[in-house]
Amino acid sequence: MKLYKPLYRSLYLLLFTFFSFTAYAVQNFVIDDIRVEGLQRLTPGTVFNYMPIEVGDPFNDQISVEAVRSLFKTGFFDDVRLERDGNVLVVLVKERPAIGSIQIEGNKDIKTEDLLDGLQEVGFAEGRVFEQSQLDQLERELRRQYFSAGKYGVRIKSSVISLDNNRVAVSIEVSEGKAAKIKKINIVGNRTFKEKKLLKEFELTSKTLLSFFTKTDQYSRQKLSADLETLRSHYLDSGYINFNIDSTQVSITP
Repeated sequence: MKLYKPLYRSLYLLLFTFFSFTAYAVQNFVIDDIRVEGLQRLTPGTVFNYMPIEVGDPFNDQISVEAVRSLFKTGFFDDVRLERDGNVLVVLVKERPAIGSIQIEGNKDIKTEDLLDGLQEVGFAEGRVFEQSQLDQLERELRRQYFSAGKYGVRIKSSVISLDNNRVAVSIEVSEGKAAKIKKINIVGNRTFKEKKLLKEFELTSKTLLSFFTKTDQYSRQKLSADLETLRSHYLDSGYINFNIDSTQVSITP
């Protein structure tokens, strides 16, 4: 048994040290002041507005967790830590950068203003907080806009450059590729009106002698939707009040 006594003594000392530290960590205190460190663009007032504590409140581990969670929920910070300096609560933060500029190059068929409007709808705009995960969403949104215009071969490459004052510049290079061309339009289920007559109502057409100039053989989701509304109006105006378009299928070749 004598051989094991030193081991027991060591374990006892380690456990005593651990529990002593834990007791000190959860010790409560009343907040005399709050100091915020690490801010670059935001003001201390912004941090105070989102914190569920203020000077004069008691501080403990539960309140600490709630304060950190509240600050993270704002989306303004990459890191939040709370420390104690006497009875002063020190809030250490690392701000996420803001989007200083967005530059789009290579777009011809879709105006830059229209692309930026689409990005703003998904929360990506100058002055907003930048998140790396948003780049994937940004590229998906741009592809959606180009797909709607029939540009299924579009390629998008984005890059981020650091600027001063904790800002970033986002550069987007677009290679639009060729527009999808309409090979044939089929209407199925029509009995009263011939397909040829109905297709004359459409703005979209298959390839013609003039389509090189008119671009009517280039597929566009918006134009197809407009043509379907024209088709619906044609039948309704002819007295077919129960007319309905059951389905619309677009098949795209490689």
